[in-house]
Amino acid sequence: MSLIKSVATVGGYTMVSRVLGFLRDILMATVLGAGPVADAFFVAFRIPNMFRRLVAEGAFSAAFVPMFARRLEAEGKEIALEFAGHSLSILVGFLLIFSALFMIFMPFMMQYLAPGFAVDGDRFALAVDFTRITFPYLTAMAIVALLGGMLTAFYKFAAMAAAPILLNIILIGCLLAAMGKMEPTVGLMLSWGVAAAGLAQVIFLIIACRREAIQIPIRAPRLNADVKRLLKLMLPGALGAGVMQINILVGTIIASFLATGSISYLYYADRVYQLPLGVIGIAVGTALLPLLSRQIRAGEERLSIISLNRAIELSMLLTLPAAVALMVIPEQITSVLFQHGEFSAADSLKTGAALLAFSSGLPAYVLVKILAPGFFAREDTTSPVVVGVLAMITNVVLSLILIGSFSHVGIAIATSLSSWLNALILFALLIRRGHYQTDSRLLRRLFGMIIASAIMGAALWFARDLLTAEFDGDLMTRIVALALLVALGGGLYAIAALITGAASLADLKSMLRKRNGG
Repeated sequence: MSLIKSVATVGGYTMVSRVLGFLRDILMATVLGAGPVADAFFVAFRIPNMFRRLVAEGAFSAAFVPMFARRLEAEGKEIALEFAGHSLSILVGFLLIFSALFMIFMPFMMQYLAPGFAVDGDRFALAVDFTRITFPYLTAMAIVALLGGMLTAFYKFAAMAAAPILLNIILIGCLLAAMGKMEPTVGLMLSWGVAAAGLAQVIFLIIACRREAIQIPIRAPRLNADVKRLLKLMLPGALGAGVMQINILVGTIIASFLATGSISYLYYADRVYQLPLGVIGIAVGTALLPLLSRQIRAGEERLSIISLNRAIELSMLLTLPAAVALMVIPEQITSVLFQHGEFSAADSLKTGAALLAFSSGLPAYVLVKILAPGFFAREDTTSPVVVGVLAMITNVVLSLILIGSFSHVGIAIATSLSSWLNALILFALLIRRGHYQTDSRLLRRLFGMIIASAIMGAALWFARDLLTAEFDGDLMTRIVALALLVALGGGLYAIAALITGAASLADLKSMLRKRNGG
């Protein structure tokens, strides 16, 4: 299997999804702005989405994909699919009960999930209603995670990467249909759109599996040895694989105590830096996990270290310039993307400040996504959870310390710092256990990437100041100005990367290919 080809597949579809996500958020900012209804919907959307990434995609994928891949490699397709059938029945059965209880006791739970919302206020009531509608999305995503995990183990990445596109298409349709309606009605329509998108993605993945002749047998829930092993791995993985989502939820809880709009500023800033994180970090991590699992299963430990080095190299080649650009021109980006309709210039400035702080941690967010498979491929989900809990505690403490001086931006700073702590400790553990060693090529190229990114950042800084008048103009003028900055930054970084040796055209074509010619 060619890792770079798989990354390109996942990253390409993720790029389409994130671009549509931007269009969705632009429409959302135009229709809802950063008011109480927007805050309530973002809480309703974030809560099941957080559980989805913790349980369905995070913990489940981290445990299921290596186990499924190893059975596929050692025992064949039929045994692997039998394991998948038992896993699906247990997972869905548990989540149906969990979701039902959560929805019944939603008013009680909301007091802890958004404690800053007054219990007798509009934001609280709307958040309860909206979250009850969106919560079934969690169960749907569990099914999607299992079906996508099977496809991934067969090195079929396209369908799973494309599935989130349906969510954005459906929500964009809801926003267009809601134009001119009262804000609570818009929030209600969006909530139903989230639930519908979950069902649509399940149907899409079922069709994709059938096209690949992957038919999962339906089994009654039964705790056999394999399922017990899966659950044992999932428990710590729920925190280890999704610590960043927990950090974001912690930020949402703390932000609920701040001025109205703070949750929205953090949400919109989060959406911007999630683009490079999804296209680079999640894409590389998704493609890397089954490759490492099979290499380790085959006893190719040296090849697994080489694969990890090349994955870091590829991801940092794209992440470092993205982080620098987002830190140099955050306000220009947010003004173009969100400053329309109900979203004011003041809202744009506050969102830009949060984006700058979040972006300082972008390389760390990506590294965590890449280093985690080094543990998960060895069916070790305990080590990342210990690191994750430490990072989460650090995030909470720093958030509480920093909000006094920096308001909502303090939460973003805390998230970045705790993510750097997470990444550095994961590095240290892999090195200490002999599962990773930085090679000279990576060090040499990282130095070139840092120099090239610094050159690009300096150019953007001066160009930004020259275009100050344009960014104070109308929307079309701002779009043209931002396009010029993006073109300048991208072109300059590409040239600088080739000159400094951060990348070469020949290596980019052959990077990270499996030695056996897969």
